[in-house]
Amino acid sequence: MSLGEIVKAIHAEEARVGREVGSTKLIAVSKVQPLERVQEVLEERHRIFGENKVQEAAGKWPAFREQFGPVELHLLGPLQTNKARQAMELFDVIQTLDRPKLAKTIARLRDEMGRCPALYVQVNTGEEPQKAGVLPEEADGFIAECRALDLPVVGLMCIPPADEEPALHFALLAKIAKRNDLAELSMGMSGDYETAVAQGATSVRVGSAIFGDRVYA
Repeated sequence: MSLGEIVKAIHAEEARVGREVGSTKLIAVSKVQPLERVQEVLEERHRIFGENKVQEAAGKWPAFREQFGPVELHLLGPLQTNKARQAMELFDVIQTLDRPKLAKTIARLRDEMGRCPALYVQVNTGEEPQKAGVLPEEADGFIAECRALDLPVVGLMCIPPADEEPALHFALLAKIAKRNDLAELSMGMSGDYETAVAQGATSVRVGSAIFGDRVYA
């Protein structure tokens, strides 16, 4: 699908479920994509992108920002504490806040740097041991911890198990967000972004449907 076709599909689903058309942000996930593919999407005037690794983003986005101007960049992959400073310098949004040590590191760096990206707490809705994210039953307590550190937590993010109905996980994330008074929901990827829109996603993360298959070195 083209970028335009995906935007149309998102808008159609918003209209179908009675949401304001244009209320869902499309994050183009550009991890491990050739630079020319990313440039093509930038040339289509898209300006919201997601990356999984700090190092890959650092090698790609400073030059693109110089060429194309401001780009809203989201970190979507796990963040090691030793990469937190670089991530905070590079990204506008970090969607993978998932443990107290990282929260405390970000709070300390925020005090040093005088700025902090917007933050999402990642929730492991499927309780999968191999995945990052706080467990659903621990989410309320962790959100409270982050707020006690005065961190700018604005929303939640999840990646449902590949073999389960995503709508159930999206509904769970929305429920946790509602009871914690968080407005932003990052959920839905190339295969299920329309389902996510129907469940109230405020941003969807779409990679291969925009760029084609990933290219690994």
